[in-house]
Amino acid sequence: MDRDRDEQGRARNERPRDGLGRPLPRGAAGVERQPEGIARSPERTIAEAQRLLDDGMPFHAHEVLEDAWKSSPDGERGLWKGMAQLAVGATHAARGNRTGAVTLLRRGADHLEPYRDTPPHGLDVAGLLRWARDHASALERGGADPVPAPRLLRVP
Repeated sequence: MDRDRDEQGRARNERPRDGLGRPLPRGAAGVERQPEGIARSPERTIAEAQRLLDDGMPFHAHEVLEDAWKSSPDGERGLWKGMAQLAVGATHAARGNRTGAVTLLRRGADHLEPYRDTPPHGLDVAGLLRWARDHASALERGGADPVPAPRLLRVP
């Protein structure tokens, strides 16, 4: 059986995906995936991630934020990791996986907490922390999912 592996034996994701990153049957019309390994400026990362979140595609936003996490300087890795985890939490909520959503929303918030008092790049870290923790608590109580898209930047 063809397992869709590369030369090193790692799985490839050749199957089309829906807007939440779930695999679709081969030949189905899917949503184009975000290219991986793109080095973007923080401003471009935030704008692209926000657009994807607003378009109901938190899985794709996670991929953009993950690129920033992997390419950022050491002092910001926790910031981008936390934001990527918030997007994964929103993805789990949209897929109906409340347990995964709660876990990732709380884990992402924990990574963002050190940036609360000095948020870089105009990010609304305090607002993201409230958003993540409020929705994690609501999901634990059986609240509605999916969660609405967060606002990444502070509103002046």
